[in-house]
Amino acid sequence: MPVSTAPYKREYAHTKRRGKEGMVKCGFCGKSCPRWKAFTKFKGFRISDPVLRKQIPRHNIHMFQQKMYVCPSCARFRHIIKPGKSVRKKHLKT
Repeated sequence: MPVSTAPYKREYAHTKRRGKEGMVKCGFCGKSCPRWKAFTKFKGFRISDPVLRKQIPRHNIHMFQQKMYVCPSCARFRHIIKPGKSVRKKHLKT
């Protein structure tokens, strides 16, 4: 039985010249994992009302959004990424 491939691309662009890859902490569980393995998620909210947008200065708008890293296990559990092909097939059969 062949191993299913993930529906997302995780490119390993680490070369010998770059040195050691940095470790990041997961925003949900606190587990540390390599940065190339982690998924990025933006936490915050957007202002859709045009009247409110004009009242708030432009340099303060970026404060509403923060970048967080998510480990692969939390990303699968919280549906940030889709599960693999074999899991999707199981759900379609039932």
